[in-house]
Amino acid sequence: MKVVAFNGSPRMDDGNTALILNPFLEGMREAGAEVELFHTRKLKINPCTGEFHCWLKTPGKCYQKDDMEMVLSHIKEADILVFATPVYVDGMTAPLKNLLDRMIPLAEPFFELRNGHCRHPIREGVKQGRVVLVSNCGFWEMDNFDPLLVHVKAICKNLNMEFAGALLRPHGPLLKAMVERGMDVSDVIEAAKEAGIQLIREGRISEEIMKAVSRP
Repeated sequence: MKVVAFNGSPRMDDGNTALILNPFLEGMREAGAEVELFHTRKLKINPCTGEFHCWLKTPGKCYQKDDMEMVLSHIKEADILVFATPVYVDGMTAPLKNLLDRMIPLAEPFFELRNGHCRHPIREGVKQGRVVLVSNCGFWEMDNFDPLLVHVKAICKNLNMEFAGALLRPHGPLLKAMVERGMDVSDVIEAAKEAGIQLIREGRISEEIMKAVSRP
C-alpha cells in the first residue's frame, strides 16, 4: 500500500504538527506501507494561473515546469493521501492550499452528476483511495478545526476519495512544551502511531484512537 503525505507546516519536522504526523507515518510503515513524506516548504510549486491548459491544450499536464509535475506522479499512485497542516486563520497553510489548487490536472474538464451533485470526473489512471487530515491548533477548543474539516471533506468529494479520518491536536504548542520538559504525554504520541497501524491493517482509524490524540 502506498501512502503519500504532505506536511504543510513551515516549521517542518520542528513544528507542532510533526509531533502527531511523524508517529502516524511511523505506524503505517510498521504495518507494511510504503510511505513518502513531502514538506511543502521544500517544494517549488507556483500558483495556479487559471489558464486551464491542463484541461484544454495539454490534457492532464500543466504548462508550468516546477515540482508539481513530480508531485502529481506520486499522487496518482497513492492509496492514501495525508494532508498535514497547522490551523492558520481557520484553515490550512497557503503552500498546502497552493499544492491542492495545482491538482486540477487530475480532473477532466467535463461535468458529471455524482451522488446528485455536479462534479468533474477524475482522469483515468488516478487512484481514488483515502484521505487523512492531520492538524494542530494553538487554541484549546475542538471546534476551531471545523472550517478546516469542512474544507478537506469537500476536497474528498471533489476527488471522489474517501475521507478516512482526522488526527486533531488542540493546544499543540503546549504539547510540544510538555514533551521538551520531559512530561509524560506518551499516550498521545502512541495513539498517533496506533492510528497509522490501524489504518493500514484494518482500513480505518477508530474513534477511540482519534479521541486519544485529541485528549485534553
